[in-house]
Amino acid sequence: MNQVDDLRTHSRTITKQSGSNFSSAFLFLPKPKREAIYAVYAFCRLSDDLVDESRAGGDPAAELARWRHTLDTCLQDNVGPPVIMAVGQAARRFNIPKVYFEELLNGMEMDLVRARYATFEELYPYCYRVASIVGLICIEIFGYTNPQAKIYAEQLGIAFQLTNILRDVGVDAQRGRIYLPQDELKRFGYSEEDLLAGRYNHAFVELMRFQCERARGFFQAASAALAAEDTRSLLAAEIMRAIYYRLLLKIEAQQYDVFHGNITIGKYRKLLLAGTLWLRSVLSP
Repeated sequence: MNQVDDLRTHSRTITKQSGSNFSSAFLFLPKPKREAIYAVYAFCRLSDDLVDESRAGGDPAAELARWRHTLDTCLQDNVGPPVIMAVGQAARRFNIPKVYFEELLNGMEMDLVRARYATFEELYPYCYRVASIVGLICIEIFGYTNPQAKIYAEQLGIAFQLTNILRDVGVDAQRGRIYLPQDELKRFGYSEEDLLAGRYNHAFVELMRFQCERARGFFQAASAALAAEDTRSLLAAEIMRAIYYRLLLKIEAQQYDVFHGNITIGKYRKLLLAGTLWLRSVLSP
């Protein structure tokens, strides 16, 4: 196995072992694009782990700073650990702006310095950095012709991150992070103490209903921004949209009780969604 194959295998392994909701969407990509996406996903996964899975006694801020420096070095000199070398190769091949990766790491860094957001307007930049930026990176790999694709990627990224926040609201609270805007907690009469206790009541249901409607709005805005001429090239993104939208529907179907039960989409359901959308794409004129 040569060095290039080794780099790709490393990124592919990380992506598949993660059980990501995205992996099913990558199956129908041409191999060069699929390998680039694996590299980007692995980079995102490892970057996130530096913040959320820091070893006992470690300094996640220092580790993230070293990771950022390693990325800078690799993008310039093509020298570094396997995942960063693979993402550097993807960035060069698909002309992905370096600022996208910098913004992504800025988003990860926000989790080290901020655990509360007063308003949704304050939360939006965080969602943009950790999710929309990933979408903007991905569409450079997928390919597009209409500049509206950037709006599509931004709106879809916000929708994904809001869905993640709603699904993981209890887990995040146990980690000391509350992403639901403080003014909205107050508006619906649901306190931080309630959230930390995992209290499922009428106030929580109404709060979550409001949040789900907001997420639904971003899904709709993304769909409206998808130009017809880019539907086929952005098929992988549409598969991701379908999977995440069903996560949102599942939260609603469980009456917003994210404290109990496992809100996931099964592997075979994801494969069925991916295959159905792929077949529809192939058969469309």
